[in-house]
Amino acid sequence: MLAIDIQKTKNPKQKPLDSASLGFGKIFTDHMLIADYIDGKWTKPVISEFKPIEMHPATAVLHYGAEVFEGLKAYRRPDGKVQMFRPLENLARLNDSADRICLPKIVESDWLDMLNAFVNLERDWVPATAGASLYLRPFMFALDEFLGVAPPKKVRFMLIASPVGSYYSGGLNPVRILVEETDVRAVRGGTGHIKCGGNYAASLRANHNALKKGFEQVLWLDAVERKYIEEVGAMNVMFKIGDEVLTPELGGSILPGITRKSCIEILKAQGMRVTERRISVEELVSAATNGTLLESWGTGTAAVIAPIGEFNVGGKSYCIAGGKIGTTTQNLYDTLTNLQWGKTEDRFGWTQLVL
Repeated sequence: MLAIDIQKTKNPKQKPLDSASLGFGKIFTDHMLIADYIDGKWTKPVISEFKPIEMHPATAVLHYGAEVFEGLKAYRRPDGKVQMFRPLENLARLNDSADRICLPKIVESDWLDMLNAFVNLERDWVPATAGASLYLRPFMFALDEFLGVAPPKKVRFMLIASPVGSYYSGGLNPVRILVEETDVRAVRGGTGHIKCGGNYAASLRANHNALKKGFEQVLWLDAVERKYIEEVGAMNVMFKIGDEVLTPELGGSILPGITRKSCIEILKAQGMRVTERRISVEELVSAATNGTLLESWGTGTAAVIAPIGEFNVGGKSYCIAGGKIGTTTQNLYDTLTNLQWGKTEDRFGWTQLVL
């Protein structure tokens, strides 16, 4: 077991009592975990009081963006115990992201030891209210103090946590999305398949413009031909056309979402036909026009499932499922959330109890 230096705060914060007012990523727990990578090896992790960190003005991440991150949750089960959902999938993606940015990897046993120690210390922060959870944000960044583009030699890994309320405070209502025809999110060979801040920074303008036009999300197209669907906002996207569920194939510009993967496995286990392939906007418009586009939804850790009720391309809008949530979408949301909160038996072996 990994040796971790745990320094409990002497000034614990008051836990929020009203989970409805938690929001997302606004409140942080008492502690944070830090481990540095120096001279080719990781230092002993330290869990200490949550506080600001000092950085040299020339710290590499501030100038060249060498950083990656992850997002996962800890859930309070009906029996009061705490569990996580597929944490090894997050590690696999974190290591893949790190490899692309020339950052060091973390071994599986160390990852699990750090997560368990941290969540166990902060378990009182895991909300018991329906729909609420403890959001975990692991991240690492280049800590070198010089101006120059080079693979980092000094890296910091950190883990912080934020209790979050239900993503849908007003209910699971379908969103309106706008097909983005100017900006692009990512290109094959770039960083679209990993979780790094640059991908999200590149999406800000399009998202802002969509919001100004009355849409909640952007539907991204491929960067080369500008006709194939990739993601919706910061989530993967799925469409039910006829008796088949379609989702864009992973090809280097799309994030391999863990919720996406879980949805595919759940649907297949339920006997649904699921296909991963390229999907053009033209095909989507055709399916919406002839009535075979029955449902659509986004998938991601924060929202779990985000039903889509309308998409707009070239100034023309197309309604999906009458602007209401479909049965497949609702089934996926219920199945996933019941698994994550320990309300149903985990036949997949995806959950891990925090001891």
